Amino acid sequence: MGCLAAFAPVQAVSQGVPAAGVSYSLQQSAAEDPGNRPIPIVIWAPKAGSRLGLIVISHGTGAGPTAHIDTAQALAEAGFVVVAPMHPGDNFQDDASVGKSNWFADRSRHVARVIDYMLTDWEGHARIAPRRIGIFGFSAGGTTALISVGGAPDLGRVTPHCASAPEFVCQIMRPNVPKQAPQWTHDKRIAAAVVTAPGIGFAFPPNGLKHVRVPVQLWAGSADETVPYASNTAIVRNLLPQAPEFHNVDGAVHLSFLAPCTAQTPAFLCQDRPGFDRAQFHASFNQSVTAFFQKQLKR
Repeated sequence: MGCLAAFAPVQAVSQGVPAAGVSYSLQQSAAEDPGNRPIPIVIWAPKAGSRLGLIVISHGTGAGPTAHIDTAQALAEAGFVVVAPMHPGDNFQDDASVGKSNWFADRSRHVARVIDYMLTDWEGHARIAPRRIGIFGFSAGGTTALISVGGAPDLGRVTPHCASAPEFVCQIMRPNVPKQAPQWTHDKRIAAAVVTAPGIGFAFPPNGLKHVRVPVQLWAGSADETVPYASNTAIVRNLLPQAPEFHNVDGAVHLSFLAPCTAQTPAFLCQDRPGFDRAQFHASFNQSVTAFFQKQLKR
């Protein structure tokens, strides 16, 4: 689990308990996934309002639902309902699916099942506007977001890429090529996506993102050696049929996109480059993410 945790870690849910006087509540629940294990979720929900936008947050490998807790809180304060699943088979407690042919197929299905739950079974579902749904994803979650909005990677491209230009993900993806293409789950209910440092960008063929028709805000870190720009975000940026709103963060490493560190955060998760202020960066990052969703998911 050590290398997976380094890929995209988690913070305890208890750290997300809102202080008195804030405008949202914190809930924990689970979304049914017929034929599979239920999907644990954390929900940040504004205490008032109707026709609210819904944002799904897909965490990175080896992480959990509060890896981007500050972003979730900023979105909830702005009036969005935010739901973050803990992807079964790829989280800080369970890595059974990581690197296997069903890895991203499962993740994209989880997103759809969580949206189903929020629109039908969640106690506040009547407050959500079904046409105001967005997704935020980081690392493996960024890839999940791209698949959810229409992307189709070709896992057969992983082995030759890793043979010629190995990067971190090559340590965890199986070298065998699946006999059948995975069943990707695309969800047309999602109307906007924020994609941050997406993994396996090299697996998208030239037509792999042609069906992505929603606006995308795309982020990369200039010092990200875990998910190198050239073989991941750059490919996604070039293949998207509609030019994304692109942000390159000077000095950011991969983990710089995780929530700012607290006294409880393991030190190895806080190793930003000297002079890089993660808390200061996240203040502007969260503002940009929130503004993007507000613009694209207008009432």
